[in-house]
Amino acid sequence: MTSQATYFGANGWLLEIADCRVLVDPWLSGPLVFPPGAWMLRGELPHPWPVPDNLDLLLLTQGLADHCHQPSLKLLPRKIPVVGSPAAAKVVKRLGFEQIETLKPGETCTIQGLKIEATAGAAVPNVENGYLLDWSDGSLYLEPHGVLDPKLASRPVDTVITPVIDLGLPMAGDFITGASVLPDLMKRFTPRTVLASTTGGDVTFTGLISALLNAAEIKEQHDQSVVTPVPGEPIPLKTHA
Repeated sequence: MTSQATYFGANGWLLEIADCRVLVDPWLSGPLVFPPGAWMLRGELPHPWPVPDNLDLLLLTQGLADHCHQPSLKLLPRKIPVVGSPAAAKVVKRLGFEQIETLKPGETCTIQGLKIEATAGAAVPNVENGYLLDWSDGSLYLEPHGVLDPKLASRPVDTVITPVIDLGLPMAGDFITGASVLPDLMKRFTPRTVLASTTGGDVTFTGLISALLNAAEIKEQHDQSVVTPVPGEPIPLKTHA
C-alpha cells in the first residue's frame, strides 16, 4: 500500500501507513464548542466530512474537544482500536469504545506492524501526547501544538506533521508554537516532508476570544519546503523504501 496522508482541517488526518488506516484527532461534522460555551469560542467546518471506512486505528493526541470531538467520535464503530493520551482515553471510554490503549510520554505499543511511541506534547494544562510512528518502510512524527519533547533523540524521520505558525492570545502568550519550533524539528529529524497542520481547513471561529487570536508568520525560510495540504486530497508520503 502506498503511504499517504489526507487532511480534514484543524487537527484531523487519515494516515494510510503500514497497511493500516489510522484516523487522527477527527473533527468530521458539527460545531466545535470550547468550554464554557459557544459565546467564548465556537468553530464551524466549511462542510462535513464522510466517516472514513475500514479504519484500523483511532489515534488521539489530547482529550480536549478539538482533538476528541465527541459528536465525530460518536459516528465511529466502537470496536475500532484506540490509542490515546490518558485524557483522551477517558473520553473514548465514556463513549463506549471497547479497545483502548493508554500511552503516556515515553511509552510504546505496536498495532498491526505500526510501532507507536508517545512523546511529551502540549501542557493544556496536563501534558498531552505527540507521537512517533515507525513501520517497516517509513516513519512519521506528529504533534499538534508545536511542542518538541526535549527527551527525543535526533534521528531521521520521513514525515513531520506540525503547525507552522505561532498562535496566541494577548497577555496569555502563544499556545501554538509551530513557527518557533520548526527549526528544531528540521534539525532533529531532517524530514523529507513537512505537512502543515492544526490551523488549516478554512475553519470559521466565532465567539468572544475569536477576534483576539493572533497568528504570526513563519519566522524564517527553510531549505525543506513545507507542504500546505488541500483538505480531502491525499498526499503521497516519501519513505525510505
